[in-house]
Amino acid sequence: MKQMPKMLVILFAISALAFAHHGLAAFDQTTTITVKGTVTEFHFINPHCVVEFEVKDDKGNVQKWQGEMTSPAHLKGWTATSLEAGNVVTVSGYRAKSGAPYMWVTKLSSSNGVELKSFSGN
Repeated sequence: MKQMPKMLVILFAISALAFAHHGLAAFDQTTTITVKGTVTEFHFINPHCVVEFEVKDDKGNVQKWQGEMTSPAHLKGWTATSLEAGNVVTVSGYRAKSGAPYMWVTKLSSSNGVELKSFSGN
């Protein structure tokens, strides 16, 4: 019984770390942006999946972007081949506060018919 308070403190510390990891503090959640580009890589890995894609601006300059998503377990029906290099994607989400070409994806649609909506912040 004397170990109970110690165990509760440890469990609380672990849960606080897990919660901090899953925050979206690095992203501007007040504004949603949408970009269209071509997939270069898709990482179907824990803790979060990442889609890398290239976006061309009005002048034809290419910018490399990354979109972070939820974990594979939350991408129901998705596999490591759901997105492949060459797929054209339209990606919406919260851009990094730093202004880097990086976002938390809230919606994605691909030329191969794959669509994903309303990712949660996990």
